[in-house]
Amino acid sequence: MLNKGLRDDESVRIDNVLKTLRALDFVPQPLTDDKKFEVENQLKEFGLDIESLVEYQNEELITLLVRCHLDFNQLEQFADFLMEFSKVENYNFEDKALAIYQYIQRESNIFSFAVNTKIASAKNK
Repeated sequence: MLNKGLRDDESVRIDNVLKTLRALDFVPQPLTDDKKFEVENQLKEFGLDIESLVEYQNEELITLLVRCHLDFNQLEQFADFLMEFSKVENYNFEDKALAIYQYIQRESNIFSFAVNTKIASAKNK
């Protein structure tokens, strides 16, 4: 029972981080210092920062996120954040988002039309 409670707490924490990341509004221009601080502050919850996010290979990033206990829904939300964050000048995370979407579709054993649509959209960018 304790393990389930800890998993639930961890899931709530992850959901809150993802909710904050997804709530950030990105426009196609350079990142302000305040916005960069907000993003960095949330990414550190997953052991990431913007620089390491750039440097990680797709498979390494997925492995890290899975190790951080993100479930498939949370992985999808993180990939959605990466797509939005790619609007910021000098950042291109569409390939990482695509890799995460494809991982979800392959590993979840459940076909998702929503994820499949996101895969098609990411391939077209």
